[in-house]
Amino acid sequence: MTSANLVILNASVLTMDAATPTARAVAVAGNRILAVGDDDDIRTLAAPDARVIDAGGATVMPGMTEAHLHLFAGAFGRRLLQLDGVQGQAALAAVLGPYAAENPDEALLICKAADYNLFGDGVTTTRQLLDGVMPDRPLILIAGDHHTAWANTIALDRAGLLGGRDLSPGNEIVMAPDGTASGELREFEAYDPVMQLRSSGGRENLGLVGVEPETPPTPTQWADDIAVLEDGLRLCASYGFTSLHNMDGNRYQLDLLREIEGRGNLICRTEVPFHLTPSKPLDTLEEAEALAKEFNGDFLRANRVKMFMDGVIDSSTAVLVEDYADRPGWRGEPLHSADRFNAAAIDADRRGLQISVHAIGDGAVRRVLDGYEAAQQANGPRDSRHRIEHIELLHPDDLPRLKSLGVVASMQPPHPPGAMDFPLDPWTTRVGEARWPWAFPLDYLREAGVPIAFASDWPVSDIDPMRGVKAAITRKPWHPDHPAHASTLMQALHGYTAGGAYAGFEDHRLGALIPGYLADIVVMDRDLEATPVEDIDKARAALTLCDGRVTWDAAG
Repeated sequence: MTSANLVILNASVLTMDAATPTARAVAVAGNRILAVGDDDDIRTLAAPDARVIDAGGATVMPGMTEAHLHLFAGAFGRRLLQLDGVQGQAALAAVLGPYAAENPDEALLICKAADYNLFGDGVTTTRQLLDGVMPDRPLILIAGDHHTAWANTIALDRAGLLGGRDLSPGNEIVMAPDGTASGELREFEAYDPVMQLRSSGGRENLGLVGVEPETPPTPTQWADDIAVLEDGLRLCASYGFTSLHNMDGNRYQLDLLREIEGRGNLICRTEVPFHLTPSKPLDTLEEAEALAKEFNGDFLRANRVKMFMDGVIDSSTAVLVEDYADRPGWRGEPLHSADRFNAAAIDADRRGLQISVHAIGDGAVRRVLDGYEAAQQANGPRDSRHRIEHIELLHPDDLPRLKSLGVVASMQPPHPPGAMDFPLDPWTTRVGEARWPWAFPLDYLREAGVPIAFASDWPVSDIDPMRGVKAAITRKPWHPDHPAHASTLMQALHGYTAGGAYAGFEDHRLGALIPGYLADIVVMDRDLEATPVEDIDKARAALTLCDGRVTWDAAG
């Protein structure tokens, strides 16, 4: 009989297996779960030299899946100035001054996680306000959602944007009444000219726009990029993540991750998509298929196509079915025409690739569903598990279509305004009260039987899954007569474990503690079921196992 080389005893085990939902202990043999049961039964399976872990009554559950993140951007962003919680001119000056002094030779000062209400509720950030803090060095502030940026005058002037510029649909340089750029830049194409000023070689957004680096990396840059990704992987493991669904990608990132895997340091299973941007011809999906065949291992895969259909509601770049409540006549501009998206969906589906599409507004969600339906009609039904990322707003007429088309809803509990770090405005005002019940509509999705995966969208939101769990549980309606779309503890944990595994086609071997499944396990530092909701965001992984190997140990 096979013996266990590692056993976890005295635990509150949440298996995510409906047949046996709870247990007290887990046995691991190599990289597989050997058994799940009570302490006495599991103890008898331990080899004489087995490692014995006393969980001390804490929760043990499947290793978590971060189903939507931007690994490199999040990890690199830790080196940049973060503006979380910074409000007002004085507060901005207090953090920006030292940052500028520490980086005297940087051609562009980049700040992340800027609040849409940085200078006060209802106050629009302008270049003049930024000039009041930093007039003599190029400065750009990037919103937490990465869809809007604000630049000071010197940055706009050097980037050639002060007089505006024609951009493709969905992107906008906001102009002031005097005919000059106001400082607000909506979507990446609008603020990329400012980002080009940087002296760092463009490492901040590696892969975000789906293209390869403009110039081959130097040996120093290659080594530095490896270090950035390894730092991000270690952070993910420290939170109990064992699988990552990256949402941006290029060949360069895959090559970096392959070297990391060769070094034995790919401590999270990582999946990188092919990014089909609006500028890429559809025949580039041949590259996506080739990447899927080349990168198809247990730890590194590339079997998915990622696309953007719209922007975000906060900057009015999301696509709505009906007009914005605060901007009559405006519904946003889709980034792909209906014909182009349908053709892309049909071709990607025909190649056996999974598709995931950023769709915030209900109009964007509808267009994506139309494309998925076209693919099913053209190619026949299959277990495609095509995804829609975010679904911040859903039209009631489209709810049944998600279930009938087998769509996975990839949701981010930290994103609803007021749930965690994002303010109520401008989101709630722009959508309007009549549409609030269908915002981030988890209750309706669950009632319809739509599969749900949870994630953070790091660095848009804090990657800490327990903060996400708390946000999901404590979400409140914006109107007393509206649904809360909140989650129970088990629903939230399911979204981060079994739900993520299903979204990644891994539910046959991950996402549950079942004998024979891969030993991706997290031991928390407390019993989550016994922890008051107000304290659950203080929970952290005490030990993380991926493929039976310890990838994080809080004890050192």
